[in-house]
Amino acid sequence: MAELIVQEVAKSYPTRAEPLSVLRGVSLRLAAGENMAILGPSGCGKSTLLHIIGTLDTPTSGRVSLDGADPFTFDEPRLAAFRNHKIGFIFQDHHLLAQCSVLENVLLPTLADGAPPDAAVERARVLLNRVGLAHRLEHLPAELSGGERQRTAIARALVNRPELLLADEPTGNLDRHTAATVSRLLLELQAQEQTMLLVVTHSLELAGMLQRRLELNDGQLA
Repeated sequence: MAELIVQEVAKSYPTRAEPLSVLRGVSLRLAAGENMAILGPSGCGKSTLLHIIGTLDTPTSGRVSLDGADPFTFDEPRLAAFRNHKIGFIFQDHHLLAQCSVLENVLLPTLADGAPPDAAVERARVLLNRVGLAHRLEHLPAELSGGERQRTAIARALVNRPELLLADEPTGNLDRHTAATVSRLLLELQAQEQTMLLVVTHSLELAGMLQRRLELNDGQLA
């Protein structure tokens, strides 16, 4: 079974005075099918932690292991391939390409290896049907509601069957009703896919729906 292990991860940034410490020995563990919420005030380092786990940033010290591999030992091409196939990202802003259709946006992660195979196109169509957008395949993002855009982003994050799903304030730009709908959908799909899900959020409603809840404060998890 796939597993995420974060061991004593620290992150600091140089300043003119002393280094600015954002993370101080953060450790956590997730297994396939598990989910976890990380809460904390703005500026506490939640997004920094998520970016390190997602290999978008590097730790100052500590270790991250996903499916038995330490991605920070890889060269850049291998790291990019690992990130694309092992990790799915959902952000507060959907980051859909305005000139691409809903179906094309969902297929974007599959293009790293060339034109998407028929199986990838079918996978994208199935996911869009599961998020209730089968009738929107050829629509552009500007023609969608906020909730529909975020549902498209969820489908895109899952199209490569990642082992780890990372969500940074996935309901932050949505009204309360839409946020609840998107939250339930995200957890339903995560359970069906048996992927790991790590969410950083201010939303107590969303955090309350997850199996485990931790708070990041003063650079440490509690």
